[in-house]
Amino acid sequence: MHTEKILIVDDEKLIRWSLCQKCQEWGYQVVEAEDGAQALRVAHAESPDLVLLDVRLPDLSGLEVLQRLKLAGDARPVIMITADPQLADVKAALKLGAYDFIGKPLDFDELSTTAKNALECTRLRNEVESLRGEVKRRAGYHEFVGKSEKVTELLKLAHKVAASEAGTILIRGESGTGKDLIAQTLHYQSSRQNQAWVAVNCSAIPETLMEAELFGYEKGAFTDAKARKKGLFEMADGGTLFLDEIGELSPVLQAKLLRVLEDQVIRRVGGVRDIQVDARVIAASNRDLEKAVREGQFRRDLWYRLAIINISLPPLREHKEDILPLVDFFIERFNQRFKKSIRGLTDESRKLLLSHDWPGNVRELKNAIERAMILEDEAYLRPQYLPFTLEEKEPAELAVLEPTSFGHSGSQELPNGRTVPQLFIPKGGTSLEEIERTMVELALKQADGNQTHAARLLDISRDALRYKLKKFDLTPGLEDDSASAGA
Repeated sequence: MHTEKILIVDDEKLIRWSLCQKCQEWGYQVVEAEDGAQALRVAHAESPDLVLLDVRLPDLSGLEVLQRLKLAGDARPVIMITADPQLADVKAALKLGAYDFIGKPLDFDELSTTAKNALECTRLRNEVESLRGEVKRRAGYHEFVGKSEKVTELLKLAHKVAASEAGTILIRGESGTGKDLIAQTLHYQSSRQNQAWVAVNCSAIPETLMEAELFGYEKGAFTDAKARKKGLFEMADGGTLFLDEIGELSPVLQAKLLRVLEDQVIRRVGGVRDIQVDARVIAASNRDLEKAVREGQFRRDLWYRLAIINISLPPLREHKEDILPLVDFFIERFNQRFKKSIRGLTDESRKLLLSHDWPGNVRELKNAIERAMILEDEAYLRPQYLPFTLEEKEPAELAVLEPTSFGHSGSQELPNGRTVPQLFIPKGGTSLEEIERTMVELALKQADGNQTHAARLLDISRDALRYKLKKFDLTPGLEDDSASAGA
């Protein structure tokens, strides 16, 4: 058990002796200093939990010692002691961060109570910091890893924005670049860090449910509304709401979101009154929203509102010098998770990782290291456990068939009995949206138009499939499986 330590600073030997006796009697460890210079040295070397500091010292004043301690980032409480308390000294000491002021001759009962309260404040502050760390850990938050110039500049911008009063922020970048992590950085480095962090993926919730999720609903607003429910905006009041994949919101919801951002009020579904909310909104997208605006798929006024503060994340291929630091970070995390003691990479694995273009960015790298960590039983990760080899060609070179569009050739049976199409990518490239559309079409074809079966093949909910059918305009002409489902 930690025994708390008190530093006693006074130039009068008799006072130091009497204070030492009392503090030891109260169960504390004690260290002493007879002047300001010695006090600073002892404070640095001994790291006391509390400082009892006389205002009048032979070299530095007690106020100067207090100021130097605080400038050095010292958070321990300091109780000032003086035989001649002047109002100006009291004000100056409190302004500099002193915990309290006690006059001479000393009242030891008063001193005992004040010291206990000061140390209790320190304990509570440490517990709060520990709980904050636990909340961040459970939220999956960690500092953005990287030392390259691009990442350094990105973090400088993120910290500057976090400290600002910006109410809306847009984060853009390819899938897997860490948009969610930068969003958490903006929250946990801001004055809102002790308030709610609420995140939602706009592409994961069907359009019919999204309004109720964002704004909540009143009892009786619809059939299943058995009781009033707060929406995500109300849950994030005072904190931060992270809207991932903002580009997937419908035009109707885009208009309602714009009103909230402009007026800071929401109205629950079925409600009749406006509710004031104060939430910082961080939006993210891997889509080209400017192109979506030009094509009429995203509201121009909402784009202007979101893009007041615009943070762009570079793909991993543009800062490859961060690959090895990221690998070290992932190895450390997975060593703890899998209870292993992997020490690093073999030379061949290092060359392999540095030569890859990482189209899936940091997420792909993390998954590759996780896979290797699970399979590796030696001290260093070997290339046979990475999901590719040096002899393999990069994805862009796999288009030897030179098809005119994204497609598939046959299928492959997995160990669990499911089949997946053998896919190829056109030489000229394609978009993720086109790939997603094709996968939905393939699933429907394999399921003979049965939407429930197709959703099961894609490992998504039926509502999510219906959303994608509407998104890609695939609804007309498809078999409605409601009758077959009930057969």
